[in-house]
Amino acid sequence: QVQVVESGGGLVQAGGSLRLTCAAPGRTNWAVGWFRQAPGKEREVVATITWNRGTTVYGDPAKGRFTISVDRAKKKVYLQMNNLKPEDTGVYYCALDGSGGSNWSGGYWGQGTQVTVSS
Repeated sequence: QVQVVESGGGLVQAGGSLRLTCAAPGRTNWAVGWFRQAPGKEREVVATITWNRGTTVYGDPAKGRFTISVDRAKKKVYLQMNNLKPEDTGVYYCALDGSGGSNWSGGYWGQGTQVTVSS
């Protein structure tokens, strides 16, 4: 059983920053992603990173403001979020994909951490 645990969510004012942490086992061909779901909206990709090479992909809302990174020794993936906006509010999920990023729905997901940005 693969456990994925997110932490670091909370309430922050617009313009502030948060760092989310995903604790999960990493393996060479795996990818780790951060996704989010706002109330009444579909889940969307925020950012993904490959465990081995650290190749990153960002969703449009994250470009220029968020940074995803991996610490292989600690088996953690971070999402640094700067200049947060009210529209960034939602539940943020960490997911692991053993196919390297081609099959997120078949991967392992955490329970999510709430991020709320006040205006």
